[in-house]
Amino acid sequence: MAIFEIPDIRIAGLSACVPEKILSNHDYSWIKQKERDQVIKTIGVETRHVAEPGQTTSDLCFQAAEQLLAELRWERNEINLLIFVSQSRDYIIPSTSTILQDRLKLPHSCMAIDINLGCSGYIYGLSVISSMMKSTGIQKGLLLVGDLSNVTSAYRDKSTYPLFGDAGTATALELKPGHSPMQFNLQTDGSGYEAIIIYDGGVRNLASRKSFVTKKHGEGIYRNRLQIALNGIEVFNFSLREVVPNIKTTLKHFNRELAEFDFLLFHQANRLINETIRKMLKADPAKVPYSLREFGNTSCASIPLTMVSQISEPLKEKPHKLLLSAFGIGLSWGTVLIETDGIVVPALTELKSAEAGIDPL
Repeated sequence: MAIFEIPDIRIAGLSACVPEKILSNHDYSWIKQKERDQVIKTIGVETRHVAEPGQTTSDLCFQAAEQLLAELRWERNEINLLIFVSQSRDYIIPSTSTILQDRLKLPHSCMAIDINLGCSGYIYGLSVISSMMKSTGIQKGLLLVGDLSNVTSAYRDKSTYPLFGDAGTATALELKPGHSPMQFNLQTDGSGYEAIIIYDGGVRNLASRKSFVTKKHGEGIYRNRLQIALNGIEVFNFSLREVVPNIKTTLKHFNRELAEFDFLLFHQANRLINETIRKMLKADPAKVPYSLREFGNTSCASIPLTMVSQISEPLKEKPHKLLLSAFGIGLSWGTVLIETDGIVVPALTELKSAEAGIDPL
């Protein structure tokens, strides 16, 4: 199993950025008021920040990184690793991480790579960047994680449209000998790849005229093949089947107890899933913060966004033990146990509607 620990890597800071534009699910007129109220109650999402046309995940991550670097007062020529985790990259080619390396004015000695992951992306990203820094001796790195899921959500699909929000985050990491190890347990089940999928637009199914044809897939669910298809029942069953055992196995393997952790930070899938997992673990509600109500499911950005928007003051003030658990698209899931020692957490920032990166065309 992919259970391992990586010592000597410290999270120095964390920041997040969301689009300025806000949509309320109370105004979602595609479904009737009674069903709308039930959807909001079940998924726990009242409002969502959504990107304007022309805004990208990299714009959100760029603004988050700029703010974080300013508060950390890091010298940019000291940053030699940048990892961008997203399923909504700027272009098919080139990689978005290379564009961000240039926009952030990082040195040419900086290694920049993309990772194509959604819901579990933050934990997987932490595992990759921390292992690369530890093995190479790179002193400082940036992990930029985010998604624009609304771009591919169909308004007439009640199973996806009210759920997703957009966000970008930045995490600064540094090599610090003696710092407590990050302890990981990562898993994958690709047999469930169709549970959350966009069927067309990749190399397997190139975009064609048929890709744009909207079809009915159930009551209140209309979409085309370039928009997100979500099998809610399959995702729900997978989450309840795999997440709790993964967490318990992680704790047992590293001889840890759930009670010792100050916060349990779950991927913000939806409230029904997350609350069921919390109750299965018998976890104290006060230790399980939510960002769902204000921001929705922000894919791989959801855990760092929750940290910034809900527990920034505690994280800044003193050391904490954190359990992070992410699960979803892939299917992939994992847990990481982290100890922080007082980190820089700038206030949540918003990307103004008129602001976006410059398209060279």
